[in-house]
Amino acid sequence: MQGGNGHKADQIRIGFYICHCGHNIASVVDVKAVAVFATSLPGVVVSRDYKYMCSDPGQALIQQDIRDYHLNRIVVASCSPLLHEHTFRTATAKGGLNPFFFQMVNIREDVSWVHEDRVAATQKSMDLVRAAVRRVSLHKALEPKRVAIRPEVMVVGGGIAGIHAALTLADSGKRVYLIEREPTIGGHMAMFDKTFPTLDCAACILTPKMSAVKNHPNITLWTYSEVTRVSGFVGNYTVQIKRKPRYVREDLCVGCLECIEACVYKDARFADEFNQGLSKRKPVYLPFPQATPQVVLIDPETCIQFKSGKCKKTCIESCDRNAIDLEQKEEIREIEVGTIVLATGFQPFDARRVPYYGYGHYPNVYTALEIERLVNAAGPTGGELILKDGRKPKSVGIIHCVGSRDAATNRWCSRVCCMYSLKLAHLIKERTQAEIYEFYIDIRSAGKSMEEFYNRVAEEGVHLIRGKVGDVYPDPSEEGKGRLVLQAEDTLLSRVLKIPVDLLVLATGLEPRSDAADVRRLFNISCSTEGFFMERHPKLAPVDTFTEGIFIAGTCQGPKDIPDTVAQAGAAAAQALRLVDAQSYELEPNTAYIVEELCSGCKSCIPLCPYSALSYVEEKKKAFLNEALCKGCGTCVAACPSGSIRQNLFEDEQIYGEIDGLLGTEFGTILDESPTHALTGR
Repeated sequence: MQGGNGHKADQIRIGFYICHCGHNIASVVDVKAVAVFATSLPGVVVSRDYKYMCSDPGQALIQQDIRDYHLNRIVVASCSPLLHEHTFRTATAKGGLNPFFFQMVNIREDVSWVHEDRVAATQKSMDLVRAAVRRVSLHKALEPKRVAIRPEVMVVGGGIAGIHAALTLADSGKRVYLIEREPTIGGHMAMFDKTFPTLDCAACILTPKMSAVKNHPNITLWTYSEVTRVSGFVGNYTVQIKRKPRYVREDLCVGCLECIEACVYKDARFADEFNQGLSKRKPVYLPFPQATPQVVLIDPETCIQFKSGKCKKTCIESCDRNAIDLEQKEEIREIEVGTIVLATGFQPFDARRVPYYGYGHYPNVYTALEIERLVNAAGPTGGELILKDGRKPKSVGIIHCVGSRDAATNRWCSRVCCMYSLKLAHLIKERTQAEIYEFYIDIRSAGKSMEEFYNRVAEEGVHLIRGKVGDVYPDPSEEGKGRLVLQAEDTLLSRVLKIPVDLLVLATGLEPRSDAADVRRLFNISCSTEGFFMERHPKLAPVDTFTEGIFIAGTCQGPKDIPDTVAQAGAAAAQALRLVDAQSYELEPNTAYIVEELCSGCKSCIPLCPYSALSYVEEKKKAFLNEALCKGCGTCVAACPSGSIRQNLFEDEQIYGEIDGLLGTEFGTILDESPTHALTGR
């Protein structure tokens, strides 16, 4: 349908389009009534409703109308700008207009999804459309800027996600810096015995990739290192990295382990972190046999030389390559990269936070990760599952969802606990022939071959009990000495069970790392309410963040298993490659800008900018804004006392015009006379 305005070369000529979005919008909003209403608004030349505006025919409709009706402004009322603003800007540009002569009205999330009254929802839509029409008439032609992208990429985190992302990027010919805070790469996967549902040896899968990282000519591997500062912008990040001293030179050590044998401590005395404290190590140690790099390190917290200065230094004497350097200092390195992939992983839930399960109090209560080390052939017991009193367990209880799906701890499902509990049940039964009792809320075995694995374990005789364990206490009977009684309700049989077990395994969930908030601030990204890093869009941009050039992969984004982690790492690497290979990146032009003649040089804006985009030019006594760093948040615009900072797409007259339109106030003569900022969009 057409509006009633005649055509003049200098007039605002607006095309209005409203989307049914299937039933998403049309079921609540009378879209045809809104389209008719739009024809009465000044400047609207054509108004249409269409079932799916984002489809190719919908976009083609806009492009054809621009040509047929000589439109110079476009308004689309549909869904979220986050989802489709780029789509409609592109359609506007293909029609021959500057893409920023477009305005989008969100009547899905803001109207149809939050209202039930059809009349009121339709009226609200009309008000929002009137505001958009008023605003778009005041838009200016803007031109995006482009910044060059450096070809180097930094990957932070050396678990399976970081390893896969780094190898994908390096195999594509890109220079990669892989930064890992621990002395070795491998992450949690290196601690596992086997992986579900295929029961592949975790080390057999992982260690070849670890070796490939170490030997790849395009990868610079820095372990025992942390990122301490990040500055710059997409394509041009400057990163400061702190490399902690190993007190062993990586370029000289060959991993012969002679220094460990020669240490004055003849017996290992200190808790081995890799083995979850279930074994001991010396002050000079290698985290595990397949550690990469194959370089030992010295723990200054336990080494006699660092504590008292009175060590015989037998480790130094044993090294014929002079690799041990007790004077080694912390190093600060600085690198420049174009893009960053964060793969910083997770931490297991601390079972001590659920005290009634007895972890840390009863000797034979273990977490799942501790059992992984005990059943591992390279673990502290050589793969033998033996209780602390030397017996093999004859009955074992496994409790699911410890620290997951629980309002008292974490509400989310950790996704992997059901399957790794079934895996542990299989491994424990294989090694001990014990009776296994698994207590679960629901078995969640979604994914390829997962249900088959669940059926396999059930057929092996594992007792699967639907119900939460409410209490754990020592067996009071004489014959039950050393055992624990698990009291639970079997919700399928509607009865309370009391089952004595020799060993209790707690299937702990996955949590964000304790320093996730610090990392978030360091890289200027967002976290979800749970504390995991926030993606730009859960469906369409699951590895992108709201900071351009920074991508996330693996369990730092949320709980997931190894296949999903690897898939997401590949996706993050692909997104980084896309930017690097494009060699430049288009910046949104809705940035702030400074009117120099109005700037008083008061510097009040500089400390307020969350993106460090503002600085002070001493020669001019004026503030300076780096558009590449500016994200258009508007903080400086609102704070500037002289009004010298303004923002593209959010000029005062545009905001006031939108408010006038929303309130239904008179439009004045703005559409009868040509605005001074020109209508040259075609």
